[in-house]
Amino acid sequence: MSTQSDIEIIETAPASSCCGGSSCGTGAAEAGAQGAVTAVYQVKGMTCGHCEGAISEEVSAIAGVTSVTAVAATGLVTVVSEAPLDEAAVRDAVDEAGYELAGTA
Repeated sequence: MSTQSDIEIIETAPASSCCGGSSCGTGAAEAGAQGAVTAVYQVKGMTCGHCEGAISEEVSAIAGVTSVTAVAATGLVTVVSEAPLDEAAVRDAVDEAGYELAGTA
């Protein structure tokens, strides 16, 4: 038994959206165009999505932080902020999450 249905595409995602382009956007490029600062840190001990979430939550609490992307597979944490961050504040946040900041990447 076969049935046929007509499907109409009403709207497609723009090429720059997470689902529409060839890469997943984090907002960092858009924020950078507005004068924000992007810093990438190397963090030791991340192994899973829970680790990523814990680090993101703590680092996001730092004043001026607008976006945090933690990737366990690489150990990299990308932070977008309104102004340069004090590395000690980032280190404290990562420590609070239970991980070790190795430095900037």
